[in-house]
Amino acid sequence: MTDVAAATAVTATAVAAEIAGRPECRHRAMAVETTALPAPGERVAVVGCGTPLHVARAYGVLRETAGAGEADAFAASEYPSGRRYDRVPAITRSGPTTEVLAAPARARAAGIPTTAVTGDPATPVATAADALVDLSFADGRSVVRTRFATTALALLRTGLGLTPADLPEQAAAATAATAAIAAEPPEDALAAGQFTFPGAGRTVGPAGEAALKLGEAAGAWTESYPAMEYRHGPVGGSGPDRPVRFPGGPPADLPDRVAASGAQVAASGARVASGRRDPLAEPVRARRLTVALAGAGGHDPDHPRNLTRSVVLDTP
Repeated sequence: MTDVAAATAVTATAVAAEIAGRPECRHRAMAVETTALPAPGERVAVVGCGTPLHVARAYGVLRETAGAGEADAFAASEYPSGRRYDRVPAITRSGPTTEVLAAPARARAAGIPTTAVTGDPATPVATAADALVDLSFADGRSVVRTRFATTALALLRTGLGLTPADLPEQAAAATAATAAIAAEPPEDALAAGQFTFPGAGRTVGPAGEAALKLGEAAGAWTESYPAMEYRHGPVGGSGPDRPVRFPGGPPADLPDRVAASGAQVAASGARVASGRRDPLAEPVRARRLTVALAGAGGHDPDHPRNLTRSVVLDTP
């Protein structure tokens, strides 16, 4: 057994089990009723904290690319209540997080309809929003979000409306994400000193989510940037023990420039029907790597230090 496989085997955690349950959750999400989600043409502000924020960013790009309407994504604490939107969807796995409850409340006070997409409908978020989408089948026991992220994004993608032409790519994307579950992390990953995930467009959200998982559950030093911004300063910190992974593939010319710094460059993600790489495969790989790194470093990925399932503050 390799060092990475051994570390993964030792860490037989809830996170690992939830990673394995992703394909079923994704399939179930695509069958969930989506009438509570934004309608075509609505201008929306999607809010979330942590992982749901990265989901919101990915959804915003997908929605605008599909021509379904303008979509802004905000950390829930930064929701600009002075702007006019047609709907404010809030994404939250756990439900009672202070900022996630406050943002819909401000929207409703302004007469803006709200929708909550949650993994725990038996929490205050159920009454904080006008409509509720129940993804409780994607909730989990671990503190860190695992299958909820891709389940929520699968739901939101479906809510944009699938055409027959979209179906082959959706199926290929699901296959790519499933294959990533079984893929063993690279041998040299355990010795890496730092990980960087540059994303572009629809992959900015998955890049941020991949970096977040390694940092919160394995204590790794991680960063994420818009891909071209990586050249504007952060590349100066690159080096041989600091791999750079591009979810969905890198912009032209950038890999060579990054590789010149001595960093290991990977255009990660399996290819889908259109020839593009599926960005959802990278967060799956990152979680697999997280379990391995946590096992090697003696961390508990189910209960990372300094983290709780929800962040409930005395004041918003």
